[in-house]
Amino acid sequence: MRFKDVFSIIGPSMIGPSSSHTAGAVRLGRVVRQLLGEQPTKAEITLYGSFADTYRGHGTDLALIGGLLDFETDDPRIPEAAEEAEARGVEIAFLTSKDKADHPNTVKFTISSGSKEVSMIGASIGGGNVEIVNVNQFDVKFTAVYPTLIISHHDRPGMIADITTLLGRNQINIGFMDLDRKGRDREAMTVIETDVSVPDALIEELGSLSMIFDIKRVDLAERGE
Repeated sequence: MRFKDVFSIIGPSMIGPSSSHTAGAVRLGRVVRQLLGEQPTKAEITLYGSFADTYRGHGTDLALIGGLLDFETDDPRIPEAAEEAEARGVEIAFLTSKDKADHPNTVKFTISSGSKEVSMIGASIGGGNVEIVNVNQFDVKFTAVYPTLIISHHDRPGMIADITTLLGRNQINIGFMDLDRKGRDREAMTVIETDVSVPDALIEELGSLSMIFDIKRVDLAERGE
């Protein structure tokens, strides 16, 4: 397995008994919150496999809520996350599913705030690490270990070249890229992991490219609330 960082070996600083069921769950919650761009007002959280069987006993539910509230993995407020969410007016519903998932610690989020809504499927894969496998019904993968751009756009010739050229011109190195599309000349999503966080000005410039609808940045190195 490719070495990523010291976090992959020693795990995160965290609250809770299990890095998979708590630290990883917090990180999944923070990722989907960053995709939404703000604190959600409603969240439906569906758990699969081991998560579905043990989420209450391992505190996975509280960790997922804590992530939605932008808590860090070591935030002492995690045990009271449900009460904090209620105080903030966040409505949260937990569901369990017997459907088979690719990983036993899998969760699906559907979260919203006002007119904005995001769906995401991800898994806690051990040691506090996570893998995202679906965003808004697009099968795209990323780990959130590195700063990540999630770009919604129309599928057109030259789109990827335009994006990568602009990043390269600004000395942004690409570590990983994934793309899914609904079909030729239809909606598409491109995910790009970069070595450094992409500044707001460059994201705005990327957003001005023809047929890009939306860009979200996921960067778990940014401190939570």
